[in-house]
Amino acid sequence: MTLTHRPVRAEDVQAICNFPQTAEELFFMFPKAQYPLTDTQLLASIAQRSDSTVVEENGSVIGFANFYKFEREGVCTIGNVIVSPKTRGKGVAKFLVETMVGLAIDRHRASEVQISCFNENTAGLLLYPQLGFVPFEIEERLSPDGRRVALLSMRLMTQA
Repeated sequence: MTLTHRPVRAEDVQAICNFPQTAEELFFMFPKAQYPLTDTQLLASIAQRSDSTVVEENGSVIGFANFYKFEREGVCTIGNVIVSPKTRGKGVAKFLVETMVGLAIDRHRASEVQISCFNENTAGLLLYPQLGFVPFEIEERLSPDGRRVALLSMRLMTQA
């Protein structure tokens, strides 16, 4: 699998909107959005964020993420992380998060990169520590169906 990345384009939005297959998956990706994800919701998020990035394989968009917090020589926080259902479990999320860390360092000279993950997102909870992220905070949230869930915030200190 040969993966590349580039900035998101308008023609990518509909494909990305199809990635979350359930309300729970959308909640993990974009807690403030309403299921199903629409172009309007995603474009509004992109407009407020930085470095919206897609991962491609053979010209097909298969991953997406951005920064919802981006400080020069400070903290960059990765958000909206999602991978196409067809390519999950194949290293795309790892490539995507590593790409975003690289962008945080190269473009923002970030001293720290953060990412958050809900306790029910097993794939994220297992991946992020493998990439060097360490938990530092747990916050109580409500799931779309009103259940109590935990949002774990993790950080990776950089050498920027």
